Amino acid sequence: MSAALKGVMKQESSLLLSTYERFPVLFERGAGVYLYDAQGRKYLDFLSGIGVNALGYSHPAIQKTIREQSAKLIHISNLFFHRYQAELAELLTGISGLDRAFFCNSGTEAWEGALKLARAYARHISHNGHKPRTGLLVMENSFHGRTFGSLATTGQKKYRAPFEPLVPGVTFVRFNDVADLKKKFSDSICAVGLETVQGEGGVRPVSREFLHTARALTKRSGALLLLDEIQCGLGRTGRYFGYQNHGIKPDILTLAKPLAAGLPLGAILTTSAVAAAFHPGMHGTTFGGGPLACAVACTFVRTLKKKGMLAHISEMGAYFYKALLRLQAQHPQVREVRGLGLMLAAELDSTDHAKAVVKQMLERGFIINRTNDTVLRFLPPYIIEKKHVDHMVSALDQVLSANPTSPAARNPARSKQ
Repeated sequence: MSAALKGVMKQESSLLLSTYERFPVLFERGAGVYLYDAQGRKYLDFLSGIGVNALGYSHPAIQKTIREQSAKLIHISNLFFHRYQAELAELLTGISGLDRAFFCNSGTEAWEGALKLARAYARHISHNGHKPRTGLLVMENSFHGRTFGSLATTGQKKYRAPFEPLVPGVTFVRFNDVADLKKKFSDSICAVGLETVQGEGGVRPVSREFLHTARALTKRSGALLLLDEIQCGLGRTGRYFGYQNHGIKPDILTLAKPLAAGLPLGAILTTSAVAAAFHPGMHGTTFGGGPLACAVACTFVRTLKKKGMLAHISEMGAYFYKALLRLQAQHPQVREVRGLGLMLAAELDSTDHAKAVVKQMLERGFIINRTNDTVLRFLPPYIIEKKHVDHMVSALDQVLSANPTSPAARNPARSKQ
């Protein structure tokens, strides 16, 4: 361990809240699909900042926009106009089929705003003094963020329990269980909310039947369909948005991670009818939608729209998926391979095994991570090529071969703990 890393770790340990379990690596720069640590060692990044650096590092178009815009204007309040919010909204509504946008700072803020908008809309359309609907149907195993509303709708107890009681009126549905969705849906529900692909929940795509059922139930009753595409949106699945793989359109869509190529920016997209439920003063943000972040986001979306980009994501995703399936056939500790586009996962046979694989891959110079305890998650930059996939899969094959069974399985006493 370098002296520089030791110094940073010691400083953080005495100054920061203990909220992260960081790996002992001190990164200093990135280029393309690679990160470089303080000692100059190169790492192939198949996590891209948990889906944020979708164009990799030091992308020339992004760098150019940051240089030019930061020299002009970084921030103004939302009491005034700048050119880039409307420009970005036009780009996003054009690729989504929705009508209006609101810009904030993060994914959890976007989801929080979507929940507010759903309840505001229910009140907006209530008639003759009837009590507006307030119920929310959301999914087990989901993850929507760490603010109170987002936590309340996150279907993993480990995230919610330390902060309860949370926002009331939330009911959880078994993900992809159509019968459970129909059973729990009622006239008291103002919205059904779900991730088109559950990310923190283990990279689990929604089924076409489940999503179409949710769309039909909400449309028939006047409730709203809220889709969280903070991780799976903006090209990750090989379409602009994951729901476009299923031929439906939501009432409210939330976005964030890759939108501003590493700068903080989230977005809510919605229809004009739903947007009418908000009026000035009901929602807002100090930093969200600033000129620098929005200018960079415009560059990101235009880059995503360039001919061949989505096709390349789909091609690389299919190539990587098949390579992971071959690994599964060779290594019984790989229980399942799943995902869409360049949002893929390999589920292993134990938590300990998954931890060991992530650690050993990092030691070899490959960045992946573990989610939902046993799942290896892969969110590589959209600019990867087959040679990068081959390099990653070869290293993973070697690591899995060196760990033929899980540590817990090799240690019966430990497995009983």
